[in-house]
Amino acid sequence: MSESVLRAVYFFLCILVVTTGCSNLPERNPLPESLSDVAVIPGIEGARDWADEPPAEIDDWLNLTKDDLKKRYPATYGREHNYLAISGGGQRGAFGAGLLCGWTEAGTRPEFTVVTGVSTGALIAPFAFLGPDYDHVIREIYTSYSTTDIVKPRSGLKALFGDAATDASPLREKLAKYVDEDVMAAIAAEYKKGRVLDIVTTNLDAARPVAWNIGRIASVGTPQALQLIRDVMLASASIPAAFPPVMFEVEANAKRYDELHVDGGATSVVYLYPIGLDWGKLAEKLEVKGKPKVYILRNGVWRKDWESVERSTIPIALRSMDSLMGSAVLGDAYRIYLATQRDGIEYHLAYIPESFDEQSSEPFDKEYMTRLFNVGRQMALEGYQWKRSPPGYGIDK
Repeated sequence: MSESVLRAVYFFLCILVVTTGCSNLPERNPLPESLSDVAVIPGIEGARDWADEPPAEIDDWLNLTKDDLKKRYPATYGREHNYLAISGGGQRGAFGAGLLCGWTEAGTRPEFTVVTGVSTGALIAPFAFLGPDYDHVIREIYTSYSTTDIVKPRSGLKALFGDAATDASPLREKLAKYVDEDVMAAIAAEYKKGRVLDIVTTNLDAARPVAWNIGRIASVGTPQALQLIRDVMLASASIPAAFPPVMFEVEANAKRYDELHVDGGATSVVYLYPIGLDWGKLAEKLEVKGKPKVYILRNGVWRKDWESVERSTIPIALRSMDSLMGSAVLGDAYRIYLATQRDGIEYHLAYIPESFDEQSSEPFDKEYMTRLFNVGRQMALEGYQWKRSPPGYGIDK
């Protein structure tokens, strides 16, 4: 199925679901808005924060003594800092996976103090965080599987009156295979050194991004924590209406409720930290050596390809939706750039080159992804010159 046909089916399903308004799914017990700031994951303290505002405990953190910081962050205090932000992009995540693997082969890939992932980036981020020893995992994920290995189509009635057009149980099984107890323990060990791994989902009720602290969750070390990590990764990659949303049980005022989460890209295509957070002050407190650097992997092209749009309702709507998503990508890149300039961080950006104009034959096309993986890998091996600003600023060096 071509991407244009997929978008048409997706749009059509959305219209039908909205207009029918019926469902055979169990009723929810949604969290009331009044409790949204106090709800927690039962048994796992500090699992997540809103991704669009500074965390509530930041003032307490800033009051920590130098000795406390040295003890708590031995791998990040008084050292160089490198941050990695991996964007959404569906099967185009193969580009970021290839670039990371090629970067390792080139011998110039740094250790990342902070790694963040959104959507397809959420599937890469834990393994990028753990370093080159896990390159074989991201290579396998993005060069070995096709659509039927990731999702199963639902029947017409289930698609129309359920919560998505597909069943994501194959992807859930893949996550259980790759994210096991050893991976959780390795993430926890790095978290205890002071390194950060965040994955972003969208809280659909609030229509806000949520940043999950995967290291803190991993440090709990229970089967519940392991399942939560897998569920967060699945939720972040769950394209609304195409993939089922993920339900999280939360607790507030001694009562249990649920939250509905979907693709992090619905609210933040790429994420570094909340714009309201003064990262420069944090870096000063940690006595960061030199100037921090952020590397943004944009799993997509910078601008949409030209397309002659048919003068008809659905093609016009679909192209408009495409344009809206493209604008969201630009907005995130510019927002992060402005924040880095304010906070004294070097900005580095990579994205799929315009010269790669191949088309996929299905939503997750193994051959397409393998070719795109090789494009990213080759760019890194040849010493890719990272863009030092988003296109349009005209100040690349």
